[in-house]
Amino acid sequence: MSACIESWGGLSVETSELLKPEAFLADDRARGSALPYGNGRSYGDSCLNASGTAIATRKAGKIISFDETTGLLQAEAGLLLSELIDAVAPAGWFPAVLPGTQFVTLGGAIANDIHGKNHHRRGTFGCHVTEIHLDRTDRGSSVIRPGDETGLFEATVGGLGLTGLIRRASVHLMRIGASSIRQETTRFNDLEEYFGLARDADERHEYAVAWLDSISKGKRFGRGHLIAGDHASEGGHQVARSASPLKVPFTPPVTPLQGPFLRLFNEAYFRGAPAGVSTKTVGFEKFFFPLDRIGRWNRLYGPRGLHQHQSVIPEAAGFETVKKLLECTQANRHGSFLTVLKRFGQVQSPGFMSFPRAGYTLTLDFPDKGGPTLRLLEQLDEITLAAGGAVNPYKDRRMSAATFKASFPEWQKLEAMRDPALLSDFWRRTALCEGDRGAK
Repeated sequence: MSACIESWGGLSVETSELLKPEAFLADDRARGSALPYGNGRSYGDSCLNASGTAIATRKAGKIISFDETTGLLQAEAGLLLSELIDAVAPAGWFPAVLPGTQFVTLGGAIANDIHGKNHHRRGTFGCHVTEIHLDRTDRGSSVIRPGDETGLFEATVGGLGLTGLIRRASVHLMRIGASSIRQETTRFNDLEEYFGLARDADERHEYAVAWLDSISKGKRFGRGHLIAGDHASEGGHQVARSASPLKVPFTPPVTPLQGPFLRLFNEAYFRGAPAGVSTKTVGFEKFFFPLDRIGRWNRLYGPRGLHQHQSVIPEAAGFETVKKLLECTQANRHGSFLTVLKRFGQVQSPGFMSFPRAGYTLTLDFPDKGGPTLRLLEQLDEITLAAGGAVNPYKDRRMSAATFKASFPEWQKLEAMRDPALLSDFWRRTALCEGDRGAK
C-alpha cells in the first residue's frame, strides 16, 4: 500500500510500498529500491526513497530485555527514545547519549550515530551499542558486534540505514542519581567570551551547549547562553510528561521566524537569563528536549520547510571559523532562529561514517527562501570545508556531491558494504550522483 512520508525539514515523497519489517527479506517488491523509515526526524532526504518502498520500522518497537543491575537493554529498532526513557528511568538508568528530540527511533539513533550535549564525555550513541541484529537481502540475518571481521558494525553505526535493516540492538545505559538536571546558565556577551568558557564547562559538567543570538552585531556579536548541567544527585526517577503539549495546528503561509519577531525573540531570550551565572533544577524534558513540548514546531518555518546546516570544525580553527559562518549568515540577510554551538570531545565513534569529531559544531536553521537560501548554504559549506570541517548529512537536503565526499572521505567503504536493495534519495544525489532532487 502506497503512502506519503516526510522528513522533518519539509520534504515529502509518495512511496510505492510501505512494508512491515518482517516482510523486508520475504517480499521481492523491495528488491532494488527500499529504505528503513523510522519516525521521520531526519531533516533532509537521508530518510526518504522516492523511487521505491519504505520499511516502516515503527511497527516493531518492543523492549525485549532490560537488566536493571547492569543497565543493558535490548529492544527492537522501532522503539522511540521517549519510550526507552519511560521504561528505564524509574529504575535509575538513562540513555548515555540523547539528541535534541526524544522522538527518534533506536534504529535511527544508530543509523545516524546521534550525538548529544555530552559528547566530550560519552561520545556518540554508537559508542554504547554492544550488538546489532541486521537483516540483509544478500546475506540474510546476522548479529554484528564491535570489532567483527566483517566490518559491518563499523559501517552500520552512522551508515544512514544503508547496510541492512536493523531489527534490534543492545545498548548500555548510564546510571543516574535522579532524572532531573541541575542546570547552570552563564550569560556571555560576545562570541570570544564563549570560547573562553567552553573547555572549562566541559571539564566540570556532564552536559554543555550554547545558544547564540545569530543576528547580534558589534560588541554583542555572538552573544548568548552557555547552558551546562548534571543529573541531580538526589531526587526521584519519575518521568513526568506534559499533559497537554502545545501544537502548531497548521503551516502559516509566511514564516514568522524572521525580521522583527526574530530580533524581539532573541532580545527577550537573552535577557531571560540573569547576567553572570545562575543555577536551578529542571526536569529532563525541559533540559534535553525544549522543542518537543511544541508539537509540529517545524510548521512555523512556512510552506517551503526549513534548511538546517550543521558543521563541525577542528578545534584550532573553531573561533575564527564560527565567526566567519555567523558573519556569512548576516551578510546574506538570513537569521537563524535556533543557533546552537557545542564542543565535541576526543571520544571516537566506532562508525567510520560518524559526523562528530573533535572540535566545535555549529547548527543554524533557516526558512527556505529558495535561491538566496541555497546560495547562503553553499557559502557555509565552502567556509566549513576550507577549515577542514564537515557538514552533517542527516541535517541536509541540498549539499553537493563534492561537499559530501570531502566531509566523509571514507564514503566508498560504505558504498562497498551497502545492501544492494537499500538506497536513499540522499545517497543517490551525493555518493552516486544520480541527479539532485533540489529543494521543495
